[in-house]
Amino acid sequence: MDAWTLHWLEASGRLAEFRPELIREFEAAYGAIAELMPPPRLDVLIQRLPGETLPELGLVGRAYRSTMFSMTLDPDNPNFLASLRSGSLRRHVVHEVHHCLRMAGPGYGWTLGEAMISEGLAGQFVRRVLGSEPELWERALTPEELLGSPVELQLLEATYYDHSEWFFGTGARPRWLGYTLGYQMVGAWLAKQGEVDAATWVNVPAKDILANATREGLVTQP
Repeated sequence: MDAWTLHWLEASGRLAEFRPELIREFEAAYGAIAELMPPPRLDVLIQRLPGETLPELGLVGRAYRSTMFSMTLDPDNPNFLASLRSGSLRRHVVHEVHHCLRMAGPGYGWTLGEAMISEGLAGQFVRRVLGSEPELWERALTPEELLGSPVELQLLEATYYDHSEWFFGTGARPRWLGYTLGYQMVGAWLAKQGEVDAATWVNVPAKDILANATREGLVTQP
């Protein structure tokens, strides 16, 4: 992992007993990405924060900028060990690396639609790199449900929106709607592209994918 530096933040809790397994998962993610493109130079913050992760996994990632992301772990969560040993952590790492790559290019995005596309690209990148199935948050609704309630393009073009409502279900929207819709929109676009090169995985304009989603019926115009 020549391009990645792991920083162990242990003031809030030690991770010594899990460190060898964690390092192996980071190495596996690094190697998988390297088969498609040179991994970017990154600082990775690894911390233990009880109760601050996805309950279903006992871990959560967050990209801060093009050169840094964090992985927050909760070994006290009953699902943590399964996530560590079943590949969930590895997939999370690849997801956050894609965010960092995109932040170095066109950026995560300022509109709701751009955010959905960035999340969808990261999720589909994990599928491409690791051959994995969609995550829980990427299949929270069926394709039929999404097509039955297409999102208005005007909403996706908004720069002021409630991110937590669209992605985490804190309001009236179904939990994980933003992740699932983004994953499906990117998947529909990929189906038209065939093999996609490394540069396109990172730099494709969100508007191109949204335009295809409109043609596919996932997005509607007034």
